[in-house]
Amino acid sequence: MGISKTEIFTAQQNEIALFAKAFGHPARVAILQHLFKIDTCVCGDLVNEIGLAQPTISQHLKELKNLGLIQGSVEGTRVCYCIDPGNWTKMKQILSEFLNQDVSIKKDCC
Repeated sequence: MGISKTEIFTAQQNEIALFAKAFGHPARVAILQHLFKIDTCVCGDLVNEIGLAQPTISQHLKELKNLGLIQGSVEGTRVCYCIDPGNWTKMKQILSEFLNQDVSIKKDCC
C-alpha cells in the first residue's frame, strides 16, 4: 500500500477521514453500539456480545481508543471501556458540518 500523503490535505480533511475510519469496519460499529447500550464494558463482555475472538476485539478497541472515541481504565487484570463523551461530541460536530452540505443541482451537470 502506498503512502497516504496526509500532509497535502487540511487538518479538517484528515480529521474527517480519521473519524470515518471508526465506522469503516462493522465490528467497530458493533462495539460502539454495545458501549452506548450498556454505558461501560469489559473486553470479555464484548467477546461474548459480538462473537469475535478476544485478540480481534482488542485490536478494534485499540483502534477506537487511538481515534479518541473510547477511553479505558485498568481495574486489576481487566480493562473497562466507555465512550469518550468529549471526543464523541467533537466527532458529531465535525461530521455533521461535512454531511450537512447541500448539493445544488445545476442543469447539464454531469
